[in-house]
Amino acid sequence: MSVKHLASIKRLNLLYEGKAKSIYATDEPELVIQHFKDDATAFNGEKKGTIPNKGAMNNQISARVFHFLKENGIKTHYIATLNENEQLVKKLAIIPIEVVVRNVVAGSLAKRMGKEEGFELDDPVVELYYKDDSLGDPMINRFHVHSFKIADLEHIRVMEVEAQRINNMLWTFFDERGILLVDFKLEFGLHKGELLLGDEISPDSCRFWDKETNEKLDKDRFRRDLGKVEESYRDVMDRVLK
Repeated sequence: MSVKHLASIKRLNLLYEGKAKSIYATDEPELVIQHFKDDATAFNGEKKGTIPNKGAMNNQISARVFHFLKENGIKTHYIATLNENEQLVKKLAIIPIEVVVRNVVAGSLAKRMGKEEGFELDDPVVELYYKDDSLGDPMINRFHVHSFKIADLEHIRVMEVEAQRINNMLWTFFDERGILLVDFKLEFGLHKGELLLGDEISPDSCRFWDKETNEKLDKDRFRRDLGKVEESYRDVMDRVLK
């Protein structure tokens, strides 16, 4: 898409207001604008706050990662960065399932399995979560998906395969930048019948640790009141963009 065309696209009404992003319609029905906010939440919205410049930093981080994935054959919703806090993306009918890939034990997995954080898994663990805030986004499996008719099982199969491909790519991408990719969540949706990766990939949706020190560089610093939240996001951004 040409620069002239991008400049001519108009932002219209608000379509969706999320915890960390807002989605706006445009004068092109198949395209929307994704606005990254500085708002921060944790524990299913029970903890709320603001991280200065988070929106702008996540916008840059996610754009760079999505560009990298596109270069390596992953189909995504990302089209272009419009300004400091906004991206132009393809409009998706989001499948209400998050795919979580875990390389290292942390967070809820540590509690469920009785392991210390930092235990590196021999093989990645792939989990499915039903996107419903009122239910606390419960973990489910393919039997739930089928029985409750949440999504097409073939789409789930493709999402799981793509999640593992993406994990292999991002593990190397972040490792080269001194970052351990502990775990991350992915969201997918349909655009004109085609399954695409959507949402974002940033310190809001991933656990990033410094490869040498295991220092946390993600939203866990906000969740656990560890301090230096903005500094950690900026550290990730600087490494990703170099």
